[in-house]
Amino acid sequence: MTEIRQHRPLSRAKALPAWTLLAAGAVTGGLLGGAYGVVKAPTYTATSYVIAVPTDKADSSTALGFAQAYGRVATQLAVLGDAQVWAGVPVKTLQSSVQTATSPDAPMVAVTATSSRADLAADMANAVSRSLTVHANDAKGSTHVELQSFARAIKPAGPSSASAAVTGLVGASAGGLLGGLLLLVRPRRTTDETGRPASVPSPATAADVL
Repeated sequence: MTEIRQHRPLSRAKALPAWTLLAAGAVTGGLLGGAYGVVKAPTYTATSYVIAVPTDKADSSTALGFAQAYGRVATQLAVLGDAQVWAGVPVKTLQSSVQTATSPDAPMVAVTATSSRADLAADMANAVSRSLTVHANDAKGSTHVELQSFARAIKPAGPSSASAAVTGLVGASAGGLLGGLLLLVRPRRTTDETGRPASVPSPATAADVL
């Protein structure tokens, strides 16, 4: 009797229709993903741009090279130390929230900041761009390249993070995929477990006995 009871859950799992695992995984994943999108604080992103301009003693290739170098030093302490005063946040916040990007074709540096506040994201991007411009122009006499503001960061109108609907769809897709994987490893029903009564051999006839 104990052995029969132990096999009941396994038998029930085998008897479930194939689509139930897929549906359960998709619904569970969708609910978890939607809840994450609601609970998680929105993130705002703002980007400012500075451009390297050659002087009379330099050319465009020189400006392009210095733009690449300025993009690498924009997040160093020497630049962020002054930017923290204008942004009104600690250096650690700038280090974790500001990123830079450069182009191999244009002498331009993009400074991107992220924050849970839209106005702060723009302030941090503009503060780092301003500090980088000041430091670069202090060495303009030796580099023969001037750094100028190309476009200031503006307050973003909406969050850049995914909405609850998007996270819900991602969760539903992941849950459905997990349900499919469980379906592949689920024990399959055998012919002995189809629920048919066991056949009883017919009584032997007298001729068979002889």
